[in-house]
Amino acid sequence: MNDDRTVLVVDDEPGIRGLMRTALRFHGFATVEAATGAEALAAARERRPDLVLLDVMLPDIDGFEVCRRLRDAGDGVPVIFLTARDTPSDTVTGLTLGGDDYVTKPFSIEALVARVRAVLRRAAAPAPGPSDDTGDDAEVLRVGDLELSEATWTVRRAGTEIDLSPTEFRLLAHLMRHAGRVLSRRQLLAAVWGWEEHGNPQVVETYVSYLRRKLDPLGPPLIHTRRGVGYTLRA
Repeated sequence: MNDDRTVLVVDDEPGIRGLMRTALRFHGFATVEAATGAEALAAARERRPDLVLLDVMLPDIDGFEVCRRLRDAGDGVPVIFLTARDTPSDTVTGLTLGGDDYVTKPFSIEALVARVRAVLRRAAAPAPGPSDDTGDDAEVLRVGDLELSEATWTVRRAGTEIDLSPTEFRLLAHLMRHAGRVLSRRQLLAAVWGWEEHGNPQVVETYVSYLRRKLDPLGPPLIHTRRGVGYTLRA
């Protein structure tokens, strides 16, 4: 069944591009290919893909720089980085630049397609935002001095409004809905990112650190680590 969505495949190795092209087309995606960072930027601008599979090591500019230029140009296309390097610093770099996922070579084609579908589902999900419904039915979550409104896309702590990215907002909302309960990284990956399996727990750690940087200056720490298990939010 045709998916009607286009994936831009960026890799300087023709064999890897061909493998991903065949797998994606088998699963109903259209594909566009690029072998360099410059080609990737041109293809993203001209073809407007729904997702980019982006190799980090390219012969001209690296994938991180490609993603940075896309975001600087206001292009929010989902990006999944592909790399042979599996280090926390690389993962954090990719996510900080606006990447949506990070897959290490060699990878399973089935796992890669699953990640593509998960990122596209997340990108297509309606983000909380200003709503015409301003009545009392709109859900407001409160834990201590922290308040989150899903109807108005706002978060306040001790009366101070906090600016969160869509992913940070979803993660915080999920932690607040389960306040006091310890949630594993795998549970958070499934609930917030839609990754039932194959997800990288480093993603959760990175976004928890983002939330802490924004919440902790306004009061006592709210997100606590249960070593070897996961995270819990409590006042």
